[in-house]
Amino acid sequence: MDLVRSDGGSLLWKTMACVSAMTLASVMLLPGAASAQEREEGGDGRLLRAGNGPGPAANGPGPGCNIIPPPASIGTKVDISQFPPPDSLTNPDLAGPVQLLKSGKFDIPIEQLTTINVLAGNPRGTITLPLYKGAVNTPSGLKPAWYIILDAGDQAEAERLGVNFSKKLHNAGDAARTATRRNDGTFLFDSGLVDFRPNREVVAGSQEKPFPPSVAQPGSVGDEDYSPLVLVDGIIYDAPVVAAAVDDAFINFPNGNPNYGLVHDQVVAIDPAKRTVTLSLINGYSFGKPVFYISTESSDPTVSAIEGNTFAPRLRRIETGVDDISRSAVERIFIATNGETKGGCQNPQRQGLGAALLDGHRPNNTFGGIPTTATDYSPVWDANVYEWTEEAIEKGYRGLLTEEFRILKLARDGYITGPGGAPYGSFGPVIVCGVAARLN
Repeated sequence: MDLVRSDGGSLLWKTMACVSAMTLASVMLLPGAASAQEREEGGDGRLLRAGNGPGPAANGPGPGCNIIPPPASIGTKVDISQFPPPDSLTNPDLAGPVQLLKSGKFDIPIEQLTTINVLAGNPRGTITLPLYKGAVNTPSGLKPAWYIILDAGDQAEAERLGVNFSKKLHNAGDAARTATRRNDGTFLFDSGLVDFRPNREVVAGSQEKPFPPSVAQPGSVGDEDYSPLVLVDGIIYDAPVVAAAVDDAFINFPNGNPNYGLVHDQVVAIDPAKRTVTLSLINGYSFGKPVFYISTESSDPTVSAIEGNTFAPRLRRIETGVDDISRSAVERIFIATNGETKGGCQNPQRQGLGAALLDGHRPNNTFGGIPTTATDYSPVWDANVYEWTEEAIEKGYRGLLTEEFRILKLARDGYITGPGGAPYGSFGPVIVCGVAARLN
């Protein structure tokens, strides 16, 4: 669904402060800042500006920003050492933590989550993945193409690479760009470049109504040909570009503090010699289970500014609002605009874009099906944005929602709507996020 009308207006205008084409064109000329995160606080405490880089860690400072489960022994008379290993270690469909991206290495030991106490803030919550150096055709010749692979539309290929399998990816159509496989196994992309030079800027609307933001500029922008979805030898991959089309020496930041004018905002460190990249993990939920995921692209500039990912206009070719029918390439993600914000990260009910815009931490979004809980997983998430009604807030019903059908029930019963009282449902944008781990 194309979010921009023929008259130049935006279907999100009434609810989201989209960046205009003219603004984007001027932003792309700005140099990228090298700092990982820049925040300025106003006198009223609201977040005035979020800068480049991944921002606060997935392992946050309080219950509203940290979804890592506690040791299973809490409330018992025995030490955790007497507990058996979680059932998920023998069958990932059962309860317990599961590493989904087997190609990656986590700084938090996922397989031990029910047996240890993870201290707030340390480790941070990152994953180190294989970094591929392919190539892309440009008008001036071949350029390097630095990418990762998070998902594949073929099960055998997904298992070979240690990534997620998504049967829905074959429905991506021309939202996927094309590539060929070189002799070394890397991709030669027919076209598509990402400009990482823009400075990401997000300004909350106000303390009382932080969403929509008054300023929202994404930190990286793909051209009209770019997509993280790539068709190679009949298989569609989720293969996001994470660094500029430059040679190794320019993106050599193995110890962190990368130049965000050259790399994706979720990059924590990148080592072209070892062919690895470390990315920030993000908190979320799926059917009540906490998950870690990686946000790489979206089809809308305001969404990309808030998410800290790449704006990829080509993704607007994805059909939304179709969920699980046979032609669907998407699964749903549920995003609150006006969830609980009071108390910030110390509030266990904290959730939503308003909270994220005020305190800079992640909004605790809720996914539909992920691997091990459903067969309809897709890394292309159809944004179902919802708003709590005044009646629900006044009655004290507003709280953290972590399960799809709980959200759908509240929509049916009239306690949540679309933004501004609009009918509940697909909001239009898609967000590409690979799910890295299920935490219990």
